[in-house]
Amino acid sequence: MWPLVIYSVVCIFTQSQCTLNVLEERNDLLEKELAMMVGSEIKLSDSELKANEIIMKLKHDEIEHGFIHPNHFNLSKHFFEYKDEVKKTKLFQIIQSMPKGAVLHAHDTGLLSPDYMLALTYWKDLWFCWTEDKSNIEFHFSKTIPVNPCATEWKLMEKARNASGDVEKFDADLRKHFTIVIDNPHEVYTDVNAVWQKFQQCFITTGNLFNYKPVYEQYYYDTLLEFRKDQVMYLEIRSILPQLYDLDGNFFDAVETAVTYKRVTEKFMKDYPDFFGAKLIYAPLKLVDKATLQEYIRIALQVKTLLPEFLVGFDLVGQEDLGVPLREFIHELAEVREKLDLYLHAGETNWYGTSSDENLFDAIALGAKRIGHAFALIKHPLLMEEVKKRQIGLEMNVVSNSVLKLVEDPRNHPLATFLSQNMPVLLSSDDPGIWEALPMSHDFYVTFVAVASRHADLKLLKQLALNSLYYSSYHEKHKLVHAFQIRWTKFIDAIVKDKW
Repeated sequence: MWPLVIYSVVCIFTQSQCTLNVLEERNDLLEKELAMMVGSEIKLSDSELKANEIIMKLKHDEIEHGFIHPNHFNLSKHFFEYKDEVKKTKLFQIIQSMPKGAVLHAHDTGLLSPDYMLALTYWKDLWFCWTEDKSNIEFHFSKTIPVNPCATEWKLMEKARNASGDVEKFDADLRKHFTIVIDNPHEVYTDVNAVWQKFQQCFITTGNLFNYKPVYEQYYYDTLLEFRKDQVMYLEIRSILPQLYDLDGNFFDAVETAVTYKRVTEKFMKDYPDFFGAKLIYAPLKLVDKATLQEYIRIALQVKTLLPEFLVGFDLVGQEDLGVPLREFIHELAEVREKLDLYLHAGETNWYGTSSDENLFDAIALGAKRIGHAFALIKHPLLMEEVKKRQIGLEMNVVSNSVLKLVEDPRNHPLATFLSQNMPVLLSSDDPGIWEALPMSHDFYVTFVAVASRHADLKLLKQLALNSLYYSSYHEKHKLVHAFQIRWTKFIDAIVKDKW
């Protein structure tokens, strides 16, 4: 007892010193933790420091208002409720103008808005067919009535629209098939399977609309245009490489579709020389047998032989909990990795110890260059260490994980921990068009305000953009980084001069 009494007496006489020691230790611990964060190694210039003051004032205002009035904090609500509202804020507009580096996780036909999709239905020679209960719709371009089976009857879109008596309502009903955005998501999307069913139906519905070769080419060109407009410099697009068709009865296989991607990319780069182009990751569906997988691999190697610089990797996609586990394909994937880099979806699940969760083990063992989502990685401390040691890029898709029911509140997203431990993370957007987000601005904004620490500042934003370049498959990364630094300097100058 005597030592405790003596200590208490000392503290009575030196209370201010005791308090000071505790505060010093507290601040020291905080500084050490912040020094572990993504972006902590970046040193800001004088101009960046001035810009940082402006940005952090805006960020702190939003967070502190939400802290005092949690019912008014937009980002704790469903994305559908705040996606348009946040666009009005000055902080969002600044982030929207920020150079964002590369997008390395984006799926072919899920990238542009439902309004864009609706505009495609004004193209000539488009026919459509309802299912019997009118819950779903199928499209096909043809000079005459399509020969494809139809549950009801094929109608020419132009005639049906004009005969509807209410074009505005006709288009509004049609638009619903191109988006998962609804007014009551919590009531309708009650679990992950429910929202994935609607999500996947969007791709099924638009299949033959997109697979018309002229539409496919225009859509991809306009995708590059929208990503460039959102300050993206470079894209690695995942595609299932669907068979395309034209009005003359010609069909174009997966290899020819890959060639189409390359040709449109080259045309876009000629039209917009400040864009650094795009590469292709062949990413067919994972809910298949081994014979189908072997056919996928044959196609991948054929495309790689024909387009060695354009096709950079291979992946398998689909709802992970319902897909075939990677361990079932270990032999086939282990063989192909010697010829083709793997960029694998893994851990896009809330489960722990299940096959979808343990896909993370397989992806790392297979030598994946990057892992898509890696949402469940937070539960595996050993794998987190392996990811850091092997420098495997983690493609994080915050808005996607929110709308597809992995996390209700982005403040609870595992990315918060990854950021705090300087994990090799990069931001991407998955399928932003289907939930009506901008190509990258929403994901950066939500990450900066809701996921990252209140203390995370301009250094984090800069590092995340740079990480997307470092973990890309672009061969001359120094050119990308140099161009990014020039754009970043202009961005900082605009903030300091308050051009918003």
